[in-house]
Amino acid sequence: MWSVRRQRPVTARLPAGPPESGAVLVEFVLVTILLVVLFLGIVQLALALHVRNTLVASAAEGARYGALADRTPEQGAERARQLIRTALGERFTGAVRASATDVDGVPVVEVEVRAPLPLLGPIGPDGVLVVSGHALDEKALGP
Repeated sequence: MWSVRRQRPVTARLPAGPPESGAVLVEFVLVTILLVVLFLGIVQLALALHVRNTLVASAAEGARYGALADRTPEQGAERARQLIRTALGERFTGAVRASATDVDGVPVVEVEVRAPLPLLGPIGPDGVLVVSGHALDEKALGP
């Protein structure tokens, strides 16, 4: 009968040196910190853009509402406050003003919103963001 003898596989041995296990942990921590900072930066940018876009849309809608023939600019400002309060909260409704003005000789209603721009999420130090919306004033056009 044939006899089969198993041979042990040949393995290469590395020369003895300092252990590498600590370097893997340090690399993991450094990469994780970098990824967390990058992620938080993206979240901050998304939050700032959301607040800005919501304020711009609310100001424009308030201007359109205040420019209707049977409305006043102050009613447009109140409409903008309601929209901002619904979308972002009471904190962002601070300074909303409306006025009838001219832009390049065209009568318009302008709604201006001054609100905090959260720099570190919903809490933390704030900057001030100023946006405005314009709409053609129907009352100034006449019949």
